[in-house]
Amino acid sequence: MSLLVTGAAGFIGSNYITNYLASIKEKVIGLDKLTYAGNLENLKELEGDENFIFIKGDINNSNLIADILIAHEPRAVINFAAETHVDRSIDSPDTFIQTNIVGTYRLLEEVRFFYNELSDENKKNFRFLHVSTDEVYGTLSETDSAFKECKKYEPNSPYSASKASSDHLVRAWHQTYGLPVLTTNCSNNYGPYHFPEKLIPLSILSALKNQNIPIYDDGK
Repeated sequence: MSLLVTGAAGFIGSNYITNYLASIKEKVIGLDKLTYAGNLENLKELEGDENFIFIKGDINNSNLIADILIAHEPRAVINFAAETHVDRSIDSPDTFIQTNIVGTYRLLEEVRFFYNELSDENKKNFRFLHVSTDEVYGTLSETDSAFKECKKYEPNSPYSASKASSDHLVRAWHQTYGLPVLTTNCSNNYGPYHFPEKLIPLSILSALKNQNIPIYDDGK
């Protein structure tokens, strides 16, 4: 058995795999399309690790997903694959729709077909973990309490709307087909290999170059 991790060369996916394999010796299959945000350098320290296999590919490629599932028989699928930048989603929403909604759908379908063929014992232990965002809940005002999982969805950008849509698909595949799923709605992540367009590295790099640091909204 093994783990299948999508979005493996991205910021969060690569950190997850590296930290996981540092403590647990289990086969990990990393899948990534290697778009602008996917960088194999993020996984460089895993070169030669017999427990890690990297595959370049798109979660929209149903045949590829099916082949990987059959060949490696993962006990879980962890879906980090996504387009994630709000500004990019405003300029090019189509990419976000294709990856975050259609891609999640195609991944869910192939995982469902795979899951249905598992033994009863393996079905008990199988999970599909979908990594989402707190942005599906909208925006907090200064007087609002913190987000909770029971808050209604109020996405405000093409990015958050596409992630909200994928969350609903994941839930529906559990309710309709019995696929065992988990969804996380984390807040902002930051750390090693953070892509330079994100707020913290962008601010640091701008300061180092003596450039203006961008201020979001009205600066308050």
